[in-house]
Amino acid sequence: MMTAVQEPAAEVRQAPGYTFPSFTTQGIFGRAGQPTAAAWRRRYRRILAASDAVVVSVAVLAGYLWRFGPEPAGARVGPFTYLWVSLFISAAWMSALHIYRSRDARITGIGTDEYKRVVNATVTLAGSLAFTAVIFDVDIARGYFGFVLPAGAAGLISSRWLLRRWLWAQRRQGDYLSKVVVLGRARDVRYVVHQIARKSAYQVVGVALTGKPRSFFEVDGESLPVVSDERSVVDAVRRVGADAVIVAGPTKGGSQYVQELGWELEESATELILTTGLTNVAGPRIHSRPVEGLPLMHVELPQYSGARHAVKRIFDIAVSGVALVLLLPFMVLLGMLVTRDSPGPALFRQERVGRGGRKFLMLKFRSMVETAEDDLAGLLDRNEGAGLMFKIRADPRVTKVGAWMRRYSLDELPQFWNVLIGDMSLVGPRPPLQREVDGYPSRVHRRLYIKPGITGMWQTNGRSDLSWQDSVRLDLYYVENWSLTGDLIILWRTVVQMFKPLGSY
Repeated sequence: MMTAVQEPAAEVRQAPGYTFPSFTTQGIFGRAGQPTAAAWRRRYRRILAASDAVVVSVAVLAGYLWRFGPEPAGARVGPFTYLWVSLFISAAWMSALHIYRSRDARITGIGTDEYKRVVNATVTLAGSLAFTAVIFDVDIARGYFGFVLPAGAAGLISSRWLLRRWLWAQRRQGDYLSKVVVLGRARDVRYVVHQIARKSAYQVVGVALTGKPRSFFEVDGESLPVVSDERSVVDAVRRVGADAVIVAGPTKGGSQYVQELGWELEESATELILTTGLTNVAGPRIHSRPVEGLPLMHVELPQYSGARHAVKRIFDIAVSGVALVLLLPFMVLLGMLVTRDSPGPALFRQERVGRGGRKFLMLKFRSMVETAEDDLAGLLDRNEGAGLMFKIRADPRVTKVGAWMRRYSLDELPQFWNVLIGDMSLVGPRPPLQREVDGYPSRVHRRLYIKPGITGMWQTNGRSDLSWQDSVRLDLYYVENWSLTGDLIILWRTVVQMFKPLGSY
């Protein structure tokens, strides 16, 4: 959890009769002069639609040529040639992507929902085609469909990933952002703005604060203009050209105030966004269900066992088994380099705490001198790690080969064995030491509800550069919201990060 930063002691106060200025901010919060949210969303949807059409067409054409060649003789499905079948599949596929709202602005560019909807649309199409073939007793070319659908799905996901990278690059330059005003108490506003600045589709153009009046509000070293209070936020939205108002936490007037604010914002087509306060709950676990006019928010319980975990275990066994076979020659070479570089064994075994507090021996290639554990006591006063973790950027115990392996995470390859025998998972929270667990606050013990992982959200979001609070937050978020699709994305990001290491020392 994030610790609230104390408000600056010296701030420009609002004088009596002061009129809130109409100005925006720059820096990490974006830039002025960009198109409205509605305009750039329409443009990006058109880009996605064009990209999807190209990918689907290429996949269908490639499958057609691969199975039948450039001049198919008698390739037909009933009265139709496969050329007409291909055109029908292309149209049905684009329709499925539209029906599943895979280009919805609320899910494109961030999170895993976009990829899930692409996959679900493709699976639905495949099931519909198979069902139709069975019902009408149509003899189809299985090789054709077996090529087109998987290739198209892979192409769609890859194109969405590439476009997402492009979108993020645009947003880093201040484009393709929704301009927002954040409304609420100073503490709540500071937290929301801090999170938005990390990675999001929003540009904060001002804040509306309840409580004491002021002209500027500082967050992470940036001065944000205070454009209004809770009573005049609608007028401020018009002045600064905001696309949405984010209500950060409870406000004066409660639900009645929020309802009336929503009515007033409707006139200018400005969105109203409410923060739930459920900081560790992902969207798929939240469902809104009205009961007799009362909107109820249902939060599904996190799942720590069951079919999904069984599938996760099967996936772990399959991937770790294949990885051990394929990487064995390379791992033997690494072991030889370790023993030649410094005296001692190639493998380092260390007791870690796994699921439910069960202890196990985690394997790594030895990246430090053999006396590293004994030398630790003399280095505690130089600790640069956060919270309960011990880290030193220039740790004198690290060997030359060890520093190179750590940079590219190669020292962790033996942990595939821990995954194969069931001590660890491919993706999960960071495996802690017993001394770290002994110092956990009660809520942090939730990290032990599932198996630790070779990689995880901590690995792909900064590793050793993370603060203790951020490390805990990411691990707890994963524990309560993990999914197989999310695991695949984390694994992919881990592979990418091995070539562009960040925070590894």
